[in-house]
This record gives sequence, structure tokens and C-alpha cells, in this order.
Amino acid sequence: MQPLLYTIIEKHHLRELLETFYECVGLPIQALNENGEILESFGSTHNYCKIFKRFLPADESCVKIHSNAGKFAMSLGETYIFSCHSNLNHIIFPLANNNTLLGSILVGPFLMHAPDSLLLSDIADKYNLPTIETLEMYEEAGNLPVVEPAKVTHISRMLYFMCSGLVTDSKTQFMLNHNKLYQQSEINEAIQTYKAAPESSKTYPYEKERALITKLKTGDIAQSKALLNDLLGYVFFAEGNNLEVVKSRAIELSSLLSRAAIEGGATSDSILKINNRFLLELQKVHTLEDLCYELQETLDVFTQCMFDYIPSKGSEITKKAIQFISKNFANNLTLEDVANEVHLAPAYFSTMFKQSTGSSFREYLNMVRIEESKRLLMTTEHSISDIALATGFEDQSYFTKIFKKHTGLTPKQYR
Repeated sequence: MQPLLYTIIEKHHLRELLETFYECVGLPIQALNENGEILESFGSTHNYCKIFKRFLPADESCVKIHSNAGKFAMSLGETYIFSCHSNLNHIIFPLANNNTLLGSILVGPFLMHAPDSLLLSDIADKYNLPTIETLEMYEEAGNLPVVEPAKVTHISRMLYFMCSGLVTDSKTQFMLNHNKLYQQSEINEAIQTYKAAPESSKTYPYEKERALITKLKTGDIAQSKALLNDLLGYVFFAEGNNLEVVKSRAIELSSLLSRAAIEGGATSDSILKINNRFLLELQKVHTLEDLCYELQETLDVFTQCMFDYIPSKGSEITKKAIQFISKNFANNLTLEDVANEVHLAPAYFSTMFKQSTGSSFREYLNMVRIEESKRLLMTTEHSISDIALATGFEDQSYFTKIFKKHTGLTPKQYR
């Protein structure tokens, strides 16, 4: 029966890739099937491994180790560097289609430092290696390739770049897995922070919710995602792992984000459609990991919708300018500063920005500053004059004038 891998990748193409890698890098490389069995190989098996395999229990075979490593690499969404039973290093890249492991590309074995007695002392005790065979393995270890850790990292990247396009679905799926894993690590970090906090401060972080709204409105997607994951961390901390309860909180967060997106410039019609899609997708979600990622992707779409009104001409330049403003609004920011950032003449940039956003540079900058000042007024006890300075206004009088123009209230009334 033809291996699954060969139904997706032509055999000769795979062999050419392995041979090229081996000739350039000099490390053994193998193509494995989904069970960890060798399909293609370049580079001979080292005597070190041949000796060791004679003492390896059947339930701890190299095939099993390689199969498990391939599955773990697929869950990571990237190459995986690991050590086998005999303390030798390998790099593995999974080949997957529709999140199903078809096989793997395995590089190794190799060492990351010169062999010493410690290399064999642990495995000699664990597998009851006879003294003669242990000495033989130690002698053969001197023939193993030694690769510095920094170079191993580069080889791992090279393997990823060479192999990620072999299966059409692989790169997309790996990126999805990688992004989900990164999000979960941020959420788990937030959970631990809330667990370690004093009891008096273990209340819902409304200040972070308001900060999320501000960052969403100003197009700061990276900070928006970080704050969203922090809020999700609190939900898990407070509610546990009850999927239905977390779904309810996710719907509340989605409603919050949709209102912020509309206030930030998105059309009500587009946001309504996104919300409806989110609710439909929510019915299909069966894991907390997928639920969190779906909410994060919805936030991303909300942000895009806020800038959909920007015409295609110069849209990337305008987005870059908006991102620069969102990061530097607290400074004494001028039109010339932003124009220089996007490499345009100030007069031309001013015209294009107004055409793209419907607001002049100064109007938009003030809007961003007011959004941040609203958050500080609600979540801190700083004086109004301090908040004015912290958000980039020259003095309290001008701040109050602009604030009332945007909100209809003075800062004191708003607070």
C-alpha cells in the first residue's frame, strides 16, 4: 500500500529535497511515514546507535519516539528539537494535511557539545548497558557530528523554510496551531498572575476592559490582543473551565468589542454581520482553546472593519501612520513627525490622511488622546492636569476644551 505521504508529495521531489539538504548541511536526514517508519534516508546510521539499539526495549523503539515527536511538532506548529533515548539530538518537521499527520522529516542524530562521560552514564544505568558496550559507544560518540546550539537553531529554521511548502495545507495549519499555542500561553500567564494577587484585588479588571476599547479604537491590534487574553485569563480564573459559562462571557466581550468598533468608525451593518458569524461559530466550538482563538480572530476582524473605509490608494501608508500615532500620541507629535515616518512630504501626507480617514491629522490625534484620557479618568486618581500632560496636551485648559468638544462634558463631569 502506498504511504499517505506519497499521495501528497511526489517521491522524486522528496528525495531531491533530502539529498540537497544532506549535501549542504552534512547531517543525516530521513523522511518518515505517519508511524515514524523510514521511507527515504540520506546519511548512514552511526555505530553508536547500532550498539544502543540492541539494548533498547521494544516498547521504547526509535520508531515510537520519532512518531511521538512528529505529533508534538504538529501541535506546536513548528520544527521541534528533541533528544532521544541515547541522549542524541534531532530536529523534526511534521508534514500534515487538514491537521492529520502524514509523515515527518527527521534530521540527526548529532551532539551540541563534545562527548564526555556524562553522555553515557545516565543511559548505561537506565538500560543496564554492559561495560564493554558502554566503552564502545563512548568511542563511537567521538565520530558523531557536533553542532553548536546557535547553528542548530538556524538549521531548524532552514528545515522549516524548505519543508513548509511541501504540503499545501501544512503552513496554514502550523501557523494556526502556533498562534493558538501562543494565545494559550498568554492566558495561562494571566491566570497565574490573578492567582498570586492579593484577595482584595481579585475583582474583574474593568480598567483593562476600558484599555482594550481604547487600543481597539486606535488600531493597536497587538496590545488589543494582549488585553483580551488578560481578560480571558480572569474569566478562566473566576469561572473555571466550564465551556458554557465561558461562552456566555465571550458573547459579552464580543458585544463590548462590537460597540467599540462602531464608535471607532466601523459601519453598524458590517459589525452586525461579524457578530452573527461569531455566534454561529460559537455553536460549533467544543474546546476552550478554539473558543479563545475564535474571539481573538473576531477582534482582529473588528479592527479591520474600522479601517475598511480607508480607500485602497495609500491605505497601507495611512494604516502605518495610524499605528505610529497610537504608539506616540503622548509625545509632542507633529504632522511632520508622522509624514517623515511614512516617507511623504507633510503637505501631501496631510491631504491623503484627510481623504483616507475623513479627519485632519490634528483631529485624529486629538481623538486618540481623548480616548486614552477617558480611560485614565475612569481608572486612576491622577489629577486632570497630570492626565492632560500624560496624553500629550500642552496644558489643562486646552485639554478641557478639546475633551468637551469630543464628549460634551468637561473631564471633571466625565469622571
